[in-house]
Formats: sequence, C-alpha cells, structure tokens
Amino acid sequence: MKSQYIARVGVIAAAYAACTLVTMLFLGSLAWGPIQFRVSEALCVLALFTPAAVPGLTLGCVIANVANIVLSGTGMLGMLDVVFGSLATFLGALFTWKMRSCPLIALAGPVLANALIVPAYLPLLLQGIGFYTIPFTSISLDGSWGLMYLFGLVTTGAGEAVIMYVLGYPLQRSLANTPFMKRELAQMGTTAK
Repeated sequence: MKSQYIARVGVIAAAYAACTLVTMLFLGSLAWGPIQFRVSEALCVLALFTPAAVPGLTLGCVIANVANIVLSGTGMLGMLDVVFGSLATFLGALFTWKMRSCPLIALAGPVLANALIVPAYLPLLLQGIGFYTIPFTSISLDGSWGLMYLFGLVTTGAGEAVIMYVLGYPLQRSLANTPFMKRELAQMGTTAK
C-alpha cells in the first residue's frame, strides 16, 4: 500500500510540473507573474480523491518553480516562489482534502491560499527580473508594495478561481464518474459528489 501511495504522489507531481511547464511555454508569464492562470492548478481537484495529492501537488509545484528559475533566470529571487508558492499549493491542496465532502467549498482552498500568499512576495520577484510597473496599468512597483499586493490579491484570486471552478470543477465531476475513481473511492470508503 505504501508503494502505491508513493507512486501516486510521483504521478501527480509529474503531471502538475508538466502542465505548469506547458502553460509557461504556450501562455508565457500567465503561469507566473502579476496576472496568473496556472492551468496546472486545476489538478488540485485530485485532493478531493486521494491524500496523495497533497504532497504530489506540492512536489510538482516545487519542481515547476525550480524549473522556472532555470528557464527565466530569476536566480535566488525565484526561491521565493519555490518556497512560498509551493506553500500556497500545499495549503490549498490540504484544505481541499480536508473539505472534500463539499467540493465547491473545498475548491476555494487553492483560491484563498494563492490569493493571500503569492501577492505578498510577487512584487519583490517581479522587480528583481525587471518589471517596474504592473502590466496593463501605470502602477509603479517602486514603493507601492501595498497597491501591488492588492492588485495581486484580486488578479491571482480571480485567475485561480477561474482555473478551479471553470476547469477544475468539471474535471472533478468527470473523474468522479470514471469506473477507476468509483472503485478507488469505494476502497477508501468515501463517495464522490
């Protein structure tokens, strides 16, 4: 049973990291940056089905954020995203697992965790890589951490909500109806809604 759990963690981590890197390749800074649509976050719905999703999603986020350091050249500032971005994913996935009996509420976990945590360090990271104004606005990053945090709270939260409820919720509904998931849930003694 332990080897099956570890395998699930690894598969989920690989899926999250791969989806994030594909998002980066095709959507550019929308996987990172002040306005975020990290499509891989839809995989947080896996925490509705298995506790292995919590470490799997966290590990996948760490891998993706380390890869971003290499690909974008953020250097040590990128470690902020590795530590705190991965913490947000961990807390969001943990909330989702704990609240799995009510999926619509459970999916709010990643939204809240990312909306509150990511904008706290994002201004430092963006300034470090040369962004001095918020895209599509004239808000300067110099000396306006509060405005940047508020902007990030709204945009990161809205982006995460779109991912979780427009992509994630239908994914959860589809997965819950597969024979594999029905069998797995029956073995765990839970039911999917």
